Parts: sequence; structure tokens; C-alpha cells
Amino acid sequence: MKLYAIRRDSGWGTPEELQAAAAKSAQIGDEQMSDDIRWIRSYVVIESDGRLGTICIYQASSPEKIREHAQRVGMPATEIFEIADTVIVRPDPVAVPVA
Repeated sequence: MKLYAIRRDSGWGTPEELQAAAAKSAQIGDEQMSDDIRWIRSYVVIESDGRLGTICIYQASSPEKIREHAQRVGMPATEIFEIADTVIVRPDPVAVPVA
């Protein structure tokens, strides 16, 4: 499997919609497509229209399987890029809970 970055533009209006899609995505990936796709992480972004989008990192057997997975979940896969290399300057920051 290769590593891919997936841009999902303005897919969700609320954090709750995004969480529901994430749960469905994990279920379909783990239970129905485990030989072809593996979700690694996602970064949630606020789009210019105020909706939520994501930049997701996946391992997958092909871009076609990424599109199939997105279709099954009912979420966009606006752009798919094969990742050539990873440069880590610092690890992702750890969220600090608000007291």
C-alpha cells in the first residue's frame, strides 16, 4: 500500500456531522475495506465558507479505492495526492484540555 493525502473540501457544517462521518469512515475502512485502505490521521480545517474540511492521511492500495471508500461513506475526496516523502520538523502538538 502507498501513502496518500486526501483533500476533502467543505464536507461538513458542524463538528457533529464530521464526527458521524469519521465513525462511518472508520467502520467501512476497518470492516469492509481493510485490505485496501487504512486511515492514519486527519487535520480538520475551517474553510472560507465557514464549513469544515479535512486533509487526511491514508494508506491505500490505489486512488480508486480511496474514491470508493469516500463514496461509501458519503464524503468528498476532492483531491488525492500520493505522498513521496515525509519531513518531520516537530511532532504534532498535543492538545491541552481546557480546565
